[in-house]
Amino acid sequence: MGLTMGMVTVDCADPQELATFWCGVLGAEVTADYGEFVMIAPAEGAALGFQRVPEGRAGKNRVHPDLTTDDRVGETARVVGLGARVLAEHVGEVPGLDWTTLADPEGNEFCIAEGH
Repeated sequence: MGLTMGMVTVDCADPQELATFWCGVLGAEVTADYGEFVMIAPAEGAALGFQRVPEGRAGKNRVHPDLTTDDRVGETARVVGLGARVLAEHVGEVPGLDWTTLADPEGNEFCIAEGH
């Protein structure tokens, strides 16, 4: 196979604000800021891009990041402190896997999971 995941791009209203939030979440840094498009690179995993679009977000995300940790409760609290909102807790629904569904400052959903 000749392809690898290089970057995931998120459409948004404020690329700089969202990049700052996600840098805090992932311990990443901004690698490029072109005004309408900002890229960040975490120490592990694919880069993220944030692209300004004129239309607002409508409906549920069709794709969302799933982040993993050994401390779901602690990481969820830390990320909420950065500006995320908890949308739902999923504890005991799947054997060996618990997760929290959150929204970033622009309402884009993501999950923090603990387990296998």
